[in-house]
Amino acid sequence: MTPITANPKVRILAGALAIGAVALAGCSSSGTKSPSSSSKVTLVVYSAQGYDSAEVNAFHKATGIPVKLDDNSTGPLLTQIEATKNNPKWGLLWVDGTTAFAGLDTQGLLLKGFSPPGVKWNSLGLASQAADHSWVPTGVTLMAALVYNKTKVPNPPTSWQALLSSQWKGDVGMNDPSQSGPTYPFIAGMMNYLGGISQGEAYYTKLKANGLIIHPTNGPTLQALTSGQIKLALVQSSAGIGAVLGDKQLAVKYLDPVTLLPSAIGIDAKAPVAEQKEAEKFIEFVLSAQGQKVMQSGDPTGDSLYYPVLQGVNPLPALPPLTSVRTQSINPYTWGLRESTINAWFDSTIVR
Repeated sequence: MTPITANPKVRILAGALAIGAVALAGCSSSGTKSPSSSSKVTLVVYSAQGYDSAEVNAFHKATGIPVKLDDNSTGPLLTQIEATKNNPKWGLLWVDGTTAFAGLDTQGLLLKGFSPPGVKWNSLGLASQAADHSWVPTGVTLMAALVYNKTKVPNPPTSWQALLSSQWKGDVGMNDPSQSGPTYPFIAGMMNYLGGISQGEAYYTKLKANGLIIHPTNGPTLQALTSGQIKLALVQSSAGIGAVLGDKQLAVKYLDPVTLLPSAIGIDAKAPVAEQKEAEKFIEFVLSAQGQKVMQSGDPTGDSLYYPVLQGVNPLPALPPLTSVRTQSINPYTWGLRESTINAWFDSTIVR
């Protein structure tokens, strides 16, 4: 993917344009045109998905629509959106966690009312919809999966409360919600499960007192596990299963309950109409048979390990049947409105 900035996670991709086409770097959603598609504006995609580059390439090839991709962790992307909300630079956001979209929706930052035509949702897809259609679900993962080394941990903990035991002092690691999009829904899910915010704060305070180690995102947390810094890693299920595929000494366990984590796409309410229409085409492409194949092949040991939200699309073989896992859902609007406050508390009290 080119070019790559000094931050290796931030990638600006000009939709696989042919050699000789005008470079798209520096273009915005204001309507800059490509000479190969003079009637098309540039679709600016903010994404934290591991398969986004492959999807953007396939979409451009199929439609000719020029695309500028900003790939980053969810936290920085949301910070960019907040900083430019009066003069937005994005056209489409694609990240994990509908709490983030609910927060944007309540600020009037998402286009409402778009429902891709002809899509046959399964039960996960129907349950992940927004009532005002301000976002479109694209898949579901779980938060959090417990990853451990079977040779070092023959008897992993069997409950969330067990993580507070002195047996695991200094051995548990998780992500920072200000960086990792999937982590806030995990924290909110624990608060939901335990009975409220204060009960959740008490739990994480005890976990910190027991030596909880925080890393920014899934990758560094799993690296801490494989290096021996920690023995138990709480990460997104797709990252955990992907790690197991690469290292047969690792295993994944799900403590009861885990929180369903839908991925979703939302469209900038303030983007030019032409770009909004292109964003709608992108969503339709993602949910097409071709788009789903790209999602499931673009990051085979990472984000491709999701549970589909469409009828007739099966999860990759590495995923356990969802019926074998006890899950819970959280209300994205109830918890989305609390995200900034809870994240601020977590970073000031637990991370620091």
